[in-house]
Amino acid sequence: MTVEFWITSLIVVLIPGTGVVYTISNGLFRGWKAGVWASAGCTLGIVPHLMASVLGLAALMHTSAVLFSVLKYLGVAYLFYLAWGMWRQKGSLEFAPGSAASDGMGILWKAFAMNILNPKLTLFFLAFLPQFVRPQEGPPLVQMLVLSAIFMAMTLVVFLAYGFLAHGVRAWVLRSPRFLRRLNKTFAVVFAALGIDLALAEK
Repeated sequence: MTVEFWITSLIVVLIPGTGVVYTISNGLFRGWKAGVWASAGCTLGIVPHLMASVLGLAALMHTSAVLFSVLKYLGVAYLFYLAWGMWRQKGSLEFAPGSAASDGMGILWKAFAMNILNPKLTLFFLAFLPQFVRPQEGPPLVQMLVLSAIFMAMTLVVFLAYGFLAHGVRAWVLRSPRFLRRLNKTFAVVFAALGIDLALAEK
């Protein structure tokens, strides 16, 4: 395992994207538990992409414009759906008594769906992981699986950190309902912009 892999993976995970935005928004509006659920969902959402890359299925997506477009526009529609939900939200999103588990699973599934519907992730891992495979260090398949596991663990840790940091400033944010409403609108615009960016993506 090279130092370059650790550094590059950390940079990739730290770069704000849909998962980071979703985790931060949940940490701010729902609290640290919601941030944990979102982090777990986003991490699980990259598993199919990693496995597709490891098994070579990403090559099929790369050559199939129809498959890529179907996944892409499903992802775009989902991001717009999340943006619309944030835009309509008028205040803080609190867990109702006794509903934390069900709400948490809802957050997890939304995060999972958001990542799994982004075909760019599969193509990214197809281009990213093989760069760090060293034939002299063992079977390529085993190395790819190890690299994938490390990337997933790093993703979870970094996203949890984002969620807890968001929770840390939550009390200050909640003091101003007006600021909270504006923040909701801002996140809605960000999700919409990410949806537009995905819609314009090429293979």
